[in-house]
Amino acid sequence: MASITDHAIRFFADDAAVRRVAAGLLDCTLPVAEWTHEAHLAATLCLITEYPDFDVERDMPGAIAGYNVSQGGVNDDMRGYHETITQTYIRGVRAHLAGCRASTLAERVNSLLASYRGRRDYPLRFYSPERLFSIAARRSLADPDLCPFEEI
Repeated sequence: MASITDHAIRFFADDAAVRRVAAGLLDCTLPVAEWTHEAHLAATLCLITEYPDFDVERDMPGAIAGYNVSQGGVNDDMRGYHETITQTYIRGVRAHLAGCRASTLAERVNSLLASYRGRRDYPLRFYSPERLFSIAARRSLADPDLCPFEEI
C-alpha cells in the first residue's frame, strides 16, 4: 500500500510556472489536474511574497474553497477545503521563507518542496491522524496534539 509520501516531487521549471499557479488559483482558471500538493505550496509561497494585499491566513481559505467549487468540487465535512492543513502549511511556508536564501521564486518554491516542510506528511509532525483528519480540524484550526507549532 502506498503512503502519502510515495510521490515524486514535481518541481517548477521557472518563476512563470509558479506565478501561473497562483494566478490560476485566484481567477479559478488552473486546470484541476494541476492543483497538486506542489501547486498548493507554490501558490502559498507566491501569494505571501508577491501579493502584498492578499492576507494569506485570512484569504487563502476563501480562495481554495472558491476554486474547488469553480472546478465542480465541494467543500464539506469529507472533501475540499481543510482549515488545519492549510494553516499548518502556511506556517511552514513562512518559516521556510525566513531562512531561505534562494534568489528566484522558483528556487524558493523548489527548495521548500525538497524540505521537510514541503512533505505531504508535514502536518503529521504536529497532529495525530485522528485529530488532523477529524471534521473539527477540517472546519477550523485545531490545536496540535503531538508537537507545538513553535517547533516548525
